[in-house]
Amino acid sequence: MTYAVWGWGGPGDAPRPADLAALAPLVQETTGVVVQPPEAPAPLAELPPSRRLAGLPPALRPLASDEPADRARHGLGRSYRDLVRGVRGSVQHPADLVLRPRTEADVEAALDWATAAGAPLVPFGGGSSVVGGVEPVGLDAPVSLDLEHLAGLLDVDPASRAVRLAAGTLGPAAEAALRPHGLTLRFYPQSFERSSVGGWLATRAAGHFATGPTHIDDLVESVRALTPVGPWESRRLPASGAGPSPDGMLLGSEGTLGVITAAWLRAQPRPAHRWAATLAAPTFAAGAQAVRALLQGGFAPATCRLIDPAESALSGTLATGEAALVLGLESLGAPLDAAAAQLLEACRDAGLRVVEAGVRGSSGEAWRSTFLRAPYLRESLLLLGVLVETFETAVTWDRFEGLVAAVTAAVTDALRRVCGGGTVTCRLTHVYPDGAAPYFTVLAPARRGHEVAQWDEVKAAASEALLAAGGSITHHHAVGRDHRPWYDAQRPEPFAAALAAAKRAVDPAGVLNPGVLVG
Repeated sequence: MTYAVWGWGGPGDAPRPADLAALAPLVQETTGVVVQPPEAPAPLAELPPSRRLAGLPPALRPLASDEPADRARHGLGRSYRDLVRGVRGSVQHPADLVLRPRTEADVEAALDWATAAGAPLVPFGGGSSVVGGVEPVGLDAPVSLDLEHLAGLLDVDPASRAVRLAAGTLGPAAEAALRPHGLTLRFYPQSFERSSVGGWLATRAAGHFATGPTHIDDLVESVRALTPVGPWESRRLPASGAGPSPDGMLLGSEGTLGVITAAWLRAQPRPAHRWAATLAAPTFAAGAQAVRALLQGGFAPATCRLIDPAESALSGTLATGEAALVLGLESLGAPLDAAAAQLLEACRDAGLRVVEAGVRGSSGEAWRSTFLRAPYLRESLLLLGVLVETFETAVTWDRFEGLVAAVTAAVTDALRRVCGGGTVTCRLTHVYPDGAAPYFTVLAPARRGHEVAQWDEVKAAASEALLAAGGSITHHHAVGRDHRPWYDAQRPEPFAAALAAAKRAVDPAGVLNPGVLVG
């Protein structure tokens, strides 16, 4: 049960001793971080008995679990801090109880009970939050509301090319349900296999694709949520100018305004043609200038990942000391030859060198494989005593170079002070005509038993530097409890007051995910 508490995949995905032994010298060679002997995960520490179970009404009892591993799993997300505590079997803030509603009536019953009992209720989708979004810190006997049974494809509108999905539907299940209809959401966050439709909406998640419809906002037609004062559902429309958007308030609300139960989302046919290329830039800054020229020149490649030289070498994408630009095009019907030729010509004009193009080659495949396996690799690195974590932001092009330089310097200094050294790499995950989303990866030696404190100090330095340089505290990881201090600093005060008022209006008892966003 230990791996089920802390691991990303299933028991068969747990890092094996032989794999760790093979990985150790490669890590030291490519990162310079000295690894430690592999750590064996500890069994889960004993949890206090549930305090809420006895007070549950009879209708909710069949939906409840007080099993220790279940409660522990619902007290952790999937950040580095979460994994460290899971590996040690020390879950400091477990759920007191886990409720798994099977119908909307069950959700309503849970809301009614929680409101009357003053029980903090934390909506839980796939549990893949990396910012403390599901960790019930400081809450009195919190209850996790796991929506895994509210799952599946509920409706298809082929004329509008839209689909209605239940909130608990995980990414792979959503795509499997749409495949017989010839449709796809084209939404693949790195957490795809573990995250849910409701979680994407509640956190304003972003998918893999770098341009075009990429944030979940772009796919939403209508969202349905249940609140302590009644249902909240918008009218299905392609667009509307009727005042502030009801969906806009629910997107990114992280379970504080209501429990999202379903949504109508825009789908599309599956692409008929794909094209990929890997290019090289002499420096990360030169690559960023080329990307800006492409986007402002009207190009919108589906994949546009600029990877700095250090991460490019580490991932096996490009080992030449250059920055790598991984590009991809998609088409629903028309061949891509002409569009690809124009894009490559523009890349050469911007000073980029073509490494390979036309098909998914070895360089692009190496990066793609690293991207998909990153959550599993992080677990192995953790067991080898390596601090490994990421953080991300968005910034306009005029402040881009300054932000990357300032944040890299601040985090490098923090790593030197806290860990004795370490590496900071950067890539662009999403790009826009007016800016980009830099995504930073940190690798450093960890002091076993002190990893959480180490990362907290480094993370604070990174967050302060992000805001000081004009960036957002997050582009797509959400706010959660980890980002709350910097979110408070980023948002306008009148908006904060309006959000708090909305919270009081729909959740008078303040039971929905207290401490996230407001309260």
